[in-house]
Amino acid sequence: MSGRARKNRRRQSRETQSGAPVEGQQPGNGSSRYQQRQWQGQQAPDPAPEPVPAPALTSVPVLEAAQPPATARAATYSEVLARSTGRARTPAWARGPMPIASPPTVAPVQAPAAQASIPASEFVRHEEPRGAEGGAEEGASTFAEDSKVSAELKEPSQRKRRSNRWNFHDVGVNTRQKLHHFIECKRGTLGTVVHLKTNHFRLTSRPQWALYQYHVNFNPQMDSRRLRSVLLDVHKQLLGQHYSFDGAILFLCHRLQNKVTEVYSQTQSGEKVRITITLTSELLPNSPTCLHFYNVIFKRLLNTMKLVQIGRNFYDIYNGAEDMRDLGLNICPGFITSILRYENEIMLCTDVSHKVVRKDTILDLINDFQKSRRRTSREDILQEIRGQIVYTKHNNRTYRVDDIDWEQNPRSTFKKDDSDISFLDYYRQQYGTKITDLEQPVLVSLPKRKKGPDGRPTSPALLMPELCNLTGLTRSMRMNDRITKNIAKRTKLSPERRHSELQKLMDNIHRNADVQRELQEWGLNFEKQPLSLTGRVLPVPILNEDRRARSIQCTDWSREIHKGQLSFPKPLANWLFVFNHENSRLAQILWEKLDFATRTLGINLKPPKRCPVQDKTEEYLKVLKDNVTPQTQIAVCLLPNNRKEKYDAIKKYLCTIRPVPSQCIVAETLKKRQVLLAVVTRLALQMNCKIGGHLWKVSIPFTDAMFIGIDCFHEVTSGHKSVAGFVASLDTSLTKWYSCCLFQDTGQEFLDGLGICLESALKAWKENSKQSLLPKFIFVYRDGVGDGQLQTMVDYEIPQILKCLNSLPKYSYKLVIIVVKKRVNARFFVEKDGYLINPSAGTVIDVDVTRPEWYDFFIVSQSAKEGSVTPTHYNVVFDNTDLTPDQIQCLTYKLCYMYYNWTGVIRVPAPCQYAHKLAFLVGQSIHDSPSKDLSCCLYYL
Repeated sequence: MSGRARKNRRRQSRETQSGAPVEGQQPGNGSSRYQQRQWQGQQAPDPAPEPVPAPALTSVPVLEAAQPPATARAATYSEVLARSTGRARTPAWARGPMPIASPPTVAPVQAPAAQASIPASEFVRHEEPRGAEGGAEEGASTFAEDSKVSAELKEPSQRKRRSNRWNFHDVGVNTRQKLHHFIECKRGTLGTVVHLKTNHFRLTSRPQWALYQYHVNFNPQMDSRRLRSVLLDVHKQLLGQHYSFDGAILFLCHRLQNKVTEVYSQTQSGEKVRITITLTSELLPNSPTCLHFYNVIFKRLLNTMKLVQIGRNFYDIYNGAEDMRDLGLNICPGFITSILRYENEIMLCTDVSHKVVRKDTILDLINDFQKSRRRTSREDILQEIRGQIVYTKHNNRTYRVDDIDWEQNPRSTFKKDDSDISFLDYYRQQYGTKITDLEQPVLVSLPKRKKGPDGRPTSPALLMPELCNLTGLTRSMRMNDRITKNIAKRTKLSPERRHSELQKLMDNIHRNADVQRELQEWGLNFEKQPLSLTGRVLPVPILNEDRRARSIQCTDWSREIHKGQLSFPKPLANWLFVFNHENSRLAQILWEKLDFATRTLGINLKPPKRCPVQDKTEEYLKVLKDNVTPQTQIAVCLLPNNRKEKYDAIKKYLCTIRPVPSQCIVAETLKKRQVLLAVVTRLALQMNCKIGGHLWKVSIPFTDAMFIGIDCFHEVTSGHKSVAGFVASLDTSLTKWYSCCLFQDTGQEFLDGLGICLESALKAWKENSKQSLLPKFIFVYRDGVGDGQLQTMVDYEIPQILKCLNSLPKYSYKLVIIVVKKRVNARFFVEKDGYLINPSAGTVIDVDVTRPEWYDFFIVSQSAKEGSVTPTHYNVVFDNTDLTPDQIQCLTYKLCYMYYNWTGVIRVPAPCQYAHKLAFLVGQSIHDSPSKDLSCCLYYL
């Protein structure tokens, strides 16, 4: 499955739910038979010209209300705020140019006219041609041109470069300049000061001369990045000893004689390749584009240290991989690295990463299916393999398997350089790899981008199952406690151990003579010790301050909730209990435990209407059809197993056809006697909040504020549409929530009908609020914005929100929009008694490691019992209020206490998690718009 889907499933499995089954470059460049048959049909239609919500996604709204035509462009964020008063100041680090020292003396050389031949030994590790990988086509620059380019270099004939292909960290996206009241200071003061260590290392020295940026084009096109580097390395006499090349962009510390230089190289097969080197920018030392240069250099250092790049990270697959023979897999340690400009200086942020690579291949899995006794069809094999992430050792790449082409085999041919070549010959010539099984099918991996930089359709990658090792764990492995505990023991590092591994990396960098030589050549150096900084620990909020229920002040109140009544328990008098005949005894036990648990919680529970059925999906649906009435408060289904088809059918029926809250629980969960009472108590809490009960509440310093959460769910492998979840609070105590869904094209992250959702939420507020017709404050927490997508979100979604609010007559609103990011690499540690431990829940960091162009901060909201706690990053991208940083930080932290599906504080504000649960349920199980009758209850928990 996609990285996004895996992330959603990891978040889903993290919660303990009683209602869970469930509620719980390769050959193939455009002329393969698979592409001719299926590729055109699987691609999404072209996106509308304006606005563009995502680089390779389309924007087709699927909602009840009509949308504006695609030609009606929404105003960008800058256009909406063009009339704003005040003048934004540029951050201090960018206000003045740094002095430029003279570059090192390089002897001038002339471009060689003769051809250069490449030895055969240089071709050992080159990659296959593949459209999705991207070649050095014209216009395929991997990062944006610098803003300080001299006028003579800016020619109208230059093709516009794509900046989002390398800008994973949203460098240059300045959202703070619009927040005039936070231009000078964005730091809070509330809380107890705590001293922290982090995983950031200062860049202590850097070059003080100008760098020259060149775009390199190869004709004919060379798909392999390794091959492009080899072809260019031949011309070291022209380039000099000190240069950096990432496959498309060349950095030199001296300027070539001509603005456009052409040289020629020759491949092993004798093919003549023309290389065109075009000057694009002159980069000053304080240029943001130099950050990419520093990252390219650091990747070379890691390669020098024998670390192998897989994806964006580097792993020690040769010397550090741990062989778990009894489990049939290897665990490879590695590092995540990035060099960015932070508040006061440029720093390296690095963290420990692990990759699980299994020893069995896709071919082994196919053979196991075909040899099994039970009858297995090709469709069954595809269902098992589709979405799997595989690792190919010959090029150290990972791919997602999307399909199987049974009509092709290793003897099939594809087009390469205008000639046909078989898979068998291709792998033998390029990698020296011999394919043994000549009857195996071909795997298909669809590209992430529909079109390449040149505008041509990107072809899928075609893979040999024999060469694809499986990664990750199967479902059976995840259910095996021994396997998961063994893996967790090796991958969940304590703060002390994590810090030790990072320190080893930096020590190796300073001890390795080759690495130090490379750093000295470029004038770079890093500190040996990580950065120390100060944070603040916010006070733990008090739950149930009105004393109607037991007052709670802790980060985990699973025990406290059992000792006192709920904030507002709702009586449950009319409910349905469906179970199969074989589980009649378990059904009786469940009822008895529920009766006991609800009395402790203060819930008035009446006996249910019991409906025993046969273990068939249609029988469950028939009983629900016959017994669910408008008076039914909730339907509880005891399922004999966790079959997804049955669960999905029940959920879809009760969410669309007969709208009523529902709760499913697997019989296996009730067989664990030691945790039975805890499971049933959690079940009682879920049932009560689904029918409108309030479990607990926290005081909010606003009497008329609405809190909105937005998140998206993507199930790319199944072909279903992506689902955006939108939830909004309807009262000041955050106990009532409105929800709605948007269906979008597969993989589309940005919302098209955001204004319609907000308008519906405001209408629901009017119907439920007794204090004000419209909320004075609106806080939007936007989750799911990935790396490099910040600018698109700001230009595409914020105008929709502003347009909706501005259309309401005489409405004076205060709006705050915050982007929430959980997948961060920053780590923070507290030193205690000579050891490093996790920081306390409520720790806020808004200095040193935040970005100068953003109004951002980190919050550690959870207390981790094992491993290292991961902070959550918050970036305020819109704010027209006069709230202080302390108010926004405390409010955000309080919202992490208001998620009813967990008796403790969570990583993100409750609106974000509710939006995720809604999108996950609809995207995974319902695949249809839920009934509006359920829009004001938490049926999706």
